[in-house]
Amino acid sequence: MNILREIQRRFAAALDGLAENPAELLAQVRASQDPKFGDYQANCAMPLGKRLGKPPREIATEILRRLEIGEICEPPEIAGPGFINLRLRSDWLGQQATAALADSRVGVPLVETPRTYVVDYSAPNVAKPMHVGHIRSTVIGDCLYRTLKFLGHKAIGDNHLGDWGTQFGMIIYGYKRPELRERVRESGAAERLGEFGALYALVNRLAEEDASIRNAVLAETAKLHSDDSENLRLWKEIRQQCEGDIDRIYKRLGVKFDEQHGESFYHNRLATVVDDLMNRGIARESDGATCVFLDGYKTPFLIRKQDGAFLYATSDLATIQYRMETWHPDAILYVVDHRQSLHFEQLFATARLWKPEYAKVEFKHVSFGTVLGNDGKPFKTRAGDTVGLDSLLDEGVSRALAIVSANDDAKEGGPEFSTEVRQQIAEAVGIGALKYADLSQNRTSDYVFDYDKMLAMNGNTATYMQNAYARVCGIFIKGQERFGDTPLKSVRTIVPAHPAERALALSASQLPEAIDLVLADYRPNQLTAYLFELANRFSTFYENCPVLRAETPELLETRLALCDLTATVLRQGLSLLGIEVVQRM
Repeated sequence: MNILREIQRRFAAALDGLAENPAELLAQVRASQDPKFGDYQANCAMPLGKRLGKPPREIATEILRRLEIGEICEPPEIAGPGFINLRLRSDWLGQQATAALADSRVGVPLVETPRTYVVDYSAPNVAKPMHVGHIRSTVIGDCLYRTLKFLGHKAIGDNHLGDWGTQFGMIIYGYKRPELRERVRESGAAERLGEFGALYALVNRLAEEDASIRNAVLAETAKLHSDDSENLRLWKEIRQQCEGDIDRIYKRLGVKFDEQHGESFYHNRLATVVDDLMNRGIARESDGATCVFLDGYKTPFLIRKQDGAFLYATSDLATIQYRMETWHPDAILYVVDHRQSLHFEQLFATARLWKPEYAKVEFKHVSFGTVLGNDGKPFKTRAGDTVGLDSLLDEGVSRALAIVSANDDAKEGGPEFSTEVRQQIAEAVGIGALKYADLSQNRTSDYVFDYDKMLAMNGNTATYMQNAYARVCGIFIKGQERFGDTPLKSVRTIVPAHPAERALALSASQLPEAIDLVLADYRPNQLTAYLFELANRFSTFYENCPVLRAETPELLETRLALCDLTATVLRQGLSLLGIEVVQRM
């Protein structure tokens, strides 16, 4: 059950007839930020009192007179100018926690009205190695995709690859010239960036310095776009090799897509899109180019250049057209760097002008900030190159392996893990740390990349969550040694009595509310904040409530069940983040 929604439903009934639009006041009913004010708090009496011209405490009293919540909560209290504090009945809370433990979805209900979402995320340029900048789009998009599917929505994960345009003209130009390929090998750039990425970087620099090379690159690009057989052959060969490298990284990250189309997939639609916009009077020519002039924007939305070349804008409009024809989505989410904000504002505005059915779609730019180094600048290698995603993962796993090995070596009685097990744990911990460090940030903020903080055993890190899960597993392993299988498998009833038991039962029952917050504005850090609070409450419970040495069979049952529920919620929550759990650390 979603406890907050149930409480809001009851407040909606109490406000009916008292407020013209009760629904808008329900956002004022929320989980309490401080336990001393109860478990939940309703602050709707203040705005309603102002609206009705009455004292808020008088309004709060009238709300409570109408509120039917006795079987859920202890008698509510009015505090201060009109805050209504609510504390759940412990017996009712125990019933909810017990029900969540018995539910394969841990109490998270499926949505009543599923929607169709297209989630556009990752979107690397095929010819360039994936780098640190791709981690944000990839893991944020993957988390939103997983969460939408878990709730019962139809979600289509779509990886819109950059596999067309001038970048390939540069690579083809360089690939045809053995002296340039040899030059990047001798410089060592091919080892850092891959041969195609190094060729792109070299030719791009040469083209900036030499107009004849710049023109030759444009000629190679034009030949590719006009279906020149040789350039098409080279393009397919290069694309295939690059996609193999990209897919290997996705497999390592545990990221999958339902669709993976490059810009080339939409190439045959581009001229038709421009013609349609022209015919509808939405686009017009200006100085030889074709533009959409939107109200409120100083610069036009350029969809065809003077030389007839199409742009990202044209490709993105064609992509919307394809998605609408194929899936008829209710929403399309673009998980893309914040620097593209103007582009997406104009893209969405143009799409809504283009066709009436597009105006009904939720277009959302899920923007994010930049990954920074300790110097406060975009994170780069010592050589000044953008950090490759492959090397980033290798370093994270290597550091995790050192920590796992040191901890294992220090165990009383000697090491427990084989080399293979250590590596498996390190892979889950190292990659989980990188993902969680990104997802735990407010997505619109920049953040500083720091391996040591990411892998810390304490604090808001994946390692802390994974360790909490492993600690529960350890309790059950020891319990099995002491009691055997039967008592542990039958543990299903939660009757919280100790304050730490109650706090843990409440937190473990609030996963549905955390997921609601994630999708309210597509912010995964709402889920990481929830999991951190849950892990903290488990730590307090672990320190104050002996589990296997509980004083009575009833206490043993409740505490084992709370451990089981905590582990299940942690596993489910981390799964939505795309992070694996480990049973031993």
